[in-house]
Amino acid sequence: MCGIAGLFHVGTPKPVDPARVRQMTDTLAHRGPDGSGVWTAQGVGLGHRRLSIIDLEGSPQPMHSSDGRATIVFNGEIYNFAELRRELAGLGAVFRTDGDTEVILAAWQKWGPDCLRRLNGMFAFALYDHGDRTLFLARDRLGVKPLFTAQLSDGSFAFASELKGLLAHPLLRRDIDPRAVEDYLAWGYVPDHRSILKGVEKLGAGHYRLLRHDAEPARPVQWWDVDFSKRHSGSEADLSAQLLHHLREGVTSRMVSDVPLGAFLSGGVDSSSVVALMAENSGAPVNTCSIGFDVAALDETSHAQRVAALFSTDHRERIVDPDDFGAVDSLAAMFDEPFADASALPTLRVCELARENVTVALSGDGADEAFAGYRRQVFHAREEQVRGLLPQGLRGPVFGTLGKVWPKADWAPRFLRAKSTFQSLASDGDEGYARGLSALAPEQRGLLYTGEMRRALGEYTAEQPFLELMRDAPARSGLDRAQYADLKFWLPGDILTKVDRTSMAVSLEAREPLLDHRLIEFAAGLPHRSRIRGRQGKYLLKHTMERYLPDDILYRPKMGFVTPVAQWFRGPLAGEARQVAKSGALAASGWLDSSRMATLAEDHISGRSDNSRVLWQLMMLERSLGRLSARV
Repeated sequence: MCGIAGLFHVGTPKPVDPARVRQMTDTLAHRGPDGSGVWTAQGVGLGHRRLSIIDLEGSPQPMHSSDGRATIVFNGEIYNFAELRRELAGLGAVFRTDGDTEVILAAWQKWGPDCLRRLNGMFAFALYDHGDRTLFLARDRLGVKPLFTAQLSDGSFAFASELKGLLAHPLLRRDIDPRAVEDYLAWGYVPDHRSILKGVEKLGAGHYRLLRHDAEPARPVQWWDVDFSKRHSGSEADLSAQLLHHLREGVTSRMVSDVPLGAFLSGGVDSSSVVALMAENSGAPVNTCSIGFDVAALDETSHAQRVAALFSTDHRERIVDPDDFGAVDSLAAMFDEPFADASALPTLRVCELARENVTVALSGDGADEAFAGYRRQVFHAREEQVRGLLPQGLRGPVFGTLGKVWPKADWAPRFLRAKSTFQSLASDGDEGYARGLSALAPEQRGLLYTGEMRRALGEYTAEQPFLELMRDAPARSGLDRAQYADLKFWLPGDILTKVDRTSMAVSLEAREPLLDHRLIEFAAGLPHRSRIRGRQGKYLLKHTMERYLPDDILYRPKMGFVTPVAQWFRGPLAGEARQVAKSGALAASGWLDSSRMATLAEDHISGRSDNSRVLWQLMMLERSLGRLSARV
């Protein structure tokens, strides 16, 4: 795993200062503490920071092809590189190293952009072709590895693994994009179609971009997509056998490493499944780690211990104080953009624990998106049944009225908190799912905005790109469209961003075997009954893993990493909650109503309502804007 950065001149190929590229890559040292390199030529410069995983001594970067006609900087892992190497060698390619980087170079020279379809892995890379004088930027199918880009005022095109790599360049504009603030307040993160800074873009998951010195930068090209419009046939036993095959391939392919390897183990279905298949494929005990809390309602360590004992893993755990809010400023520095998923804190802690013993850790991320494991997906499928029975002409007025008059009872038992369900049923399925996924609904955001912000946004709302994605999805049902949006929008923007930044902050490579693209493509074709049965999501996955895991692991309620933000803002962070309304960075923006923010804080501290989520969002936004302005 690594960090990459570089510059490419469009128009007149000017000389590139190696010191400038090195300055950009030095900000990414945490991504690659084991080595660094810079290469420049007329009009192009490539920089690299290396975390050694495969071919520890033999694959320094930037790397040149054996014939000197191409140069690459690469972040990620290609899991099928050995098979590709044998194929390419049979076609005449010459290799000087034993790693995967040189395989990408040879694949490019043989197949051009089509080489991407042959790569099984997580990656973001920049490849300069000396003959065509082109720069080829590419990102993996699901967006596991990030890539930020920007057009600079001198005509150069800059790229980096993290925003901080671009911020190291003095010509990058630091103008905040109001639409990114709208997106952030809606979702809790800045999605991949936007950046917090105007003029900065993220290369989308499953996209590439080809740039030439003598032409304006071409728009990104989508080279992969997932198709939910087809259905597999066959018995449940046949589908289960196929699923197990894909699961095994995903796990075993990600166990190749020249450094110590382990796994995160929460005791939930997904991480336990990964550990079970790792143990099946390993002659030595699997290294596993988990964190727990000293609050019983938040703690899963007993489940993790049971799975560890079942597979005789070398297990380590650490109890973390749930009042672990001291890393807030560190999180803002890791993410650069505002990021409000509070589970980033425990994710960072488990990465720190893993890094004490291993350099690579496998995770269970991706199964909820692929197999319909989120409660919101199960609810959405049931709501779609209601929509199918009642016409919109009836649903809209009835449920719309109920949604308006029903109290927002945060304190009540879940079955009495029906306001959001009524609001969702009053809308069409796509709009209802967007509302259910959002951190703050449009009307809640509107209460926070000043007139200046409303004018800056015009007719734009954060839901528009999300709804376009759902409505254009290659899908047959509402559940298909919801899962498609989760894989294309939520997964890269929230889950994979969280894991990438927290793992890379401690120089740990995290691998996601349940995001093997063959597994994702198979899961997309499963019948509904193989995904959701009754109130149970991930049905076929759980059924398939019954041969490995006990029922009380497979079928217990989902927990996930829980951070007690609500308690923090009524206790040790109450002062922070009040300070948000007085924040210099937020006040200077002119976008948010200070009196409204103050009311939110006081209502939460007094216990009149639970405003913890929006207060956390505002606090992380304030921290992020403060850091960005400090860089100017």
